[in-house]
Amino acid sequence: MAKSEKFDFERFKKEAAERLKEGDDLLGTDGVLTPLLKEFLEESLDGELDAHLEEDERPNRKNGKGNKRVRTSQGEVNIRTPRDRNSSFEPKLVSKRSKDLGNGLDRQIIALYARGNSYSDIRDYLLEMYGVEASTATISRVTDKILPLVQEWKSRPLEAVYPFVWLDAIHYKVRQDGRVVNKAVYCIIGVNQEGLKDLLGMYVGENEGAKHWLAVLTDLKNRGVEDIFIACIDNLNGFAEAIESIFPQTEVQLCIVHQIRNSKKYIAWKDVRAFMNDLHKVYRARTKDGAERQLDKLETTWGQKYPAVIQSWRRNWDRLSNYFQYDPQIRKVIYTTNIIEGFHRQLRKVTKTKGAFTSDEALMKLLYLVQDEATSKWNRPLHNWNMTLSQLSIIFGDRLKLDI
Repeated sequence: MAKSEKFDFERFKKEAAERLKEGDDLLGTDGVLTPLLKEFLEESLDGELDAHLEEDERPNRKNGKGNKRVRTSQGEVNIRTPRDRNSSFEPKLVSKRSKDLGNGLDRQIIALYARGNSYSDIRDYLLEMYGVEASTATISRVTDKILPLVQEWKSRPLEAVYPFVWLDAIHYKVRQDGRVVNKAVYCIIGVNQEGLKDLLGMYVGENEGAKHWLAVLTDLKNRGVEDIFIACIDNLNGFAEAIESIFPQTEVQLCIVHQIRNSKKYIAWKDVRAFMNDLHKVYRARTKDGAERQLDKLETTWGQKYPAVIQSWRRNWDRLSNYFQYDPQIRKVIYTTNIIEGFHRQLRKVTKTKGAFTSDEALMKLLYLVQDEATSKWNRPLHNWNMTLSQLSIIFGDRLKLDI
């Protein structure tokens, strides 16, 4: 339907009804409702210009119209955009420098990206659903709008005290200097004094090592963390020492599950069941003394056959056995890094289809969006937190900073 001096709504209704009977699409670039949307946009822009001219203190007037192709959630529309002689008119509905109607498409692109869709997948989806042709460069520019939010999130102030903190890394492939390299993303989850979980940070670095963890821990301190009661980690060489160098009062609890997995690697398949039954009596003992007696028995039974496994438990025992000094409720929380591993599974669920990320920034954009969705559900304190907090107040005394 050609554009007339005045929009003929009655004619539009008749033509729309005929097109619908013929099976034409309702939405899209040439959809049945596109002329109505075009009329709405042009009338709205004309109204904005009239209001601008009335408020303009300088002499000004209309100065013809230009052509613009606007992307909307209903498809692309060619519209005539009004101009003023002074070029001072800044329309709100469709700004001078924008080809999108509002930010609906931006939100749609970011939502698709957050679900792990590739740029080409997003491009195809927008074309199929809305008749919008968006290049991968355009989609990249939209997702780049996340980067300032990522930087703000990474540098936000943290609380002074976290009773429990879990630290672990997840690994991804990233393109760098023309080749694909392995990168570690260092993740830290803390529980604050209200019992609420918080993702304190995610840091992209080289392959996991104590040196990089030291830099991460220093950043946490610079952002306001003064004290951590118990840090739960795997047995990466030098990791515990890095924590204790930044937070000297922190008790380090090595993950029992990681230790068990590492032990199992060195046990012959035919001995696994019997060995694990004996090992279960060690880490499931009621007291540390009882656990040490069971460890002695384990060594008596298996020490000659698997000396390296027994030595590993002996060597790491001080940090493996920290959880025995606490009530079963606290033990359940700290003896494993399951909490952060569960978070990593949420990240992998979205990123598992990815090959190599094009850059560290591309990796962080996606991880930020995934964590934003995941952590939005962290709005309840840990189970029986009031009882846990009472015990912590006895054990750690004035290190708790409660407003009572």
